[in-house]
Amino acid sequence: MNDLRLNQLAEIMQSIIDDPVNGQLYMLTYWAAVVIFFYLIVPVGIILFIFKEKLSDYGLSSKGALQDYPLYLCMLVFMIPLVIYFSGSASFLGRYPFYEVAQGENLFPKFFIWEIIYFIQFVALEFFFRGFILHGTKQRFGFYAIFVMVIPYCMIHFGKPMAETIAAIIAGTVLGFFSLKSKSIWLGVMIHCSVALTMDLSALFRKGGF
Repeated sequence: MNDLRLNQLAEIMQSIIDDPVNGQLYMLTYWAAVVIFFYLIVPVGIILFIFKEKLSDYGLSSKGALQDYPLYLCMLVFMIPLVIYFSGSASFLGRYPFYEVAQGENLFPKFFIWEIIYFIQFVALEFFFRGFILHGTKQRFGFYAIFVMVIPYCMIHFGKPMAETIAAIIAGTVLGFFSLKSKSIWLGVMIHCSVALTMDLSALFRKGGF
């Protein structure tokens, strides 16, 4: 911002981030807002005003969204024990939860506020990968659009724990199949939010946050 001569705005933003009470929450909210803007707002604008197509054709349809809910339950039964197991690793605890709860700090309200924002971010994430990219390329690539989508989805996990990056390839493929089959991203949103909440709570428990 300083390079763009927006010194005053840069100073305001820095003071918000440096706030000793709420700075962490503000910084994470800023990160989530950027994700939501580029993964959700921008693609929605492209679909509506450039492609002039319906959002329901890109996975935002509620029709048939829960038809495969038994598969959702099976996936959770498989994934949650793995999350709990790997939550004891140093790399996992060094990254999660994103909102670091201070010693003696109550989870309510800031941790709860962050989790709500975090979940909205997952709606944007699922829409971009399992909606915009997947359904936007399926006419050309058919079933293989899943793998076209999985490549950039795996790349955004670079730098995270290796187990999570590998799991992203598997989960991205499975969630892509669900979205292609149901024409809806909402099952993927439910899975993503459920697993993310389990990761955060597991990490908090390991760190003595309860």
